[in-house]
Amino acid sequence: MKDELRKNILQKRKDLSKIELMEKSNRIKNRLFEMNDFREAQTMLFYVSYNNEVYTHEMIKECLSNRKKVIVPKSDTTNNTLIISELTDWDDLELGAYNILEPKEQSIIEVDIDLIDLIIVPGVVFDIYGNRIGHGKGYYDRLLKRASNIPSIGLAFEFQIVKKIDAEEHDEKIDVIITEDRTIVCNW
Repeated sequence: MKDELRKNILQKRKDLSKIELMEKSNRIKNRLFEMNDFREAQTMLFYVSYNNEVYTHEMIKECLSNRKKVIVPKSDTTNNTLIISELTDWDDLELGAYNILEPKEQSIIEVDIDLIDLIIVPGVVFDIYGNRIGHGKGYYDRLLKRASNIPSIGLAFEFQIVKKIDAEEHDEKIDVIITEDRTIVCNW
């Protein structure tokens, strides 16, 4: 069930034109940047978008220029975990695991997860209860488990929201989902 749902939504995401992707992502960015949790956060963990995800590159660059502390993940594929590192300059990123931009080895500045004020979470499918389906490796579930007291916000296109996801024991919920049309406060 999860695999079929993931496959269908990934295809819809792939079918987005560049113009649609940027227009919808910009609306999501505006909603995110207007949120109190976001405005008050000094240190935030962002995913670096790829493969037609909600586009975060401009969000990250804007945060860097506004003197917010931006943290980005680097995949540790040996342990299926995320190393979280401060990003001080966009040019410190290079293509890493899974063809996602990650901090260059020499640029890694590891950060304690407890110093993060807000986590911006990717996903393939979301429901209004805060459940999400990612790419199936559990990287963000493990990260969110370590950061259960830190507010988490998923960014998604409206077509990525479904009525209900059958969550499993290891799945971690998120607090809020922002789409181009609405902000969903998850009731779990």
